[in-house]
Amino acid sequence: MIRNILIAVLMVFLANTSNAQDTIQLHKDDATYVLYGIIIDGDTLLLSSIDEVYIFPQKKFKSRRDLRRYRRLVRNVKKAYPYAKLAKKKLIEIETNLAKLETEKARKAYVKQAEKEIREEYEDELKKLTITQGRILIKLIDRETGETSYELLKQLRGSFSAFFWQALARLFGSNLKTEFDAQGEDKLINEIVILIENGQL
Repeated sequence: MIRNILIAVLMVFLANTSNAQDTIQLHKDDATYVLYGIIIDGDTLLLSSIDEVYIFPQKKFKSRRDLRRYRRLVRNVKKAYPYAKLAKKKLIEIETNLAKLETEKARKAYVKQAEKEIREEYEDELKKLTITQGRILIKLIDRETGETSYELLKQLRGSFSAFFWQALARLFGSNLKTEFDAQGEDKLINEIVILIENGQL
């Protein structure tokens, strides 16, 4: 990030201000980078957008136990989050393909085939998740897709299937209807996800 800012600043100083141009060329390591600029009163200024940066207050822990609990949460979120992202990607793929199918029979066959492929590829990995990681994953799926796991199952497999898997999840102390509460009980998980997305964790 700092490197990009330094390059941008260098671009402003190295730009040829004598020509009225709207692009700036930087030659570095045998590569040419074209950036956009604007000329104001003879000065060429770089036009660029930068990614949002989230800054959270530094965590203060009352005890070593709280610190260990936080580190465990970070580890669990890091384990579950890639699967939530994958769920979002697969859902978009499935919905796109379902929209192309004309009959209900073809849709059901496609969903069944997609489920089989997902099971074959990811079932063994998902079985290795702990119960806590599974609960976090249920919440993160809602965060990523905007729908609970129960709603997704109901849409793709029908009410009976959703009811069956919900009953099974309840036996293990989980709830497929759990929603992600970014401002409430899941605020810390949300912060951890943002830090992971920004490469800060």
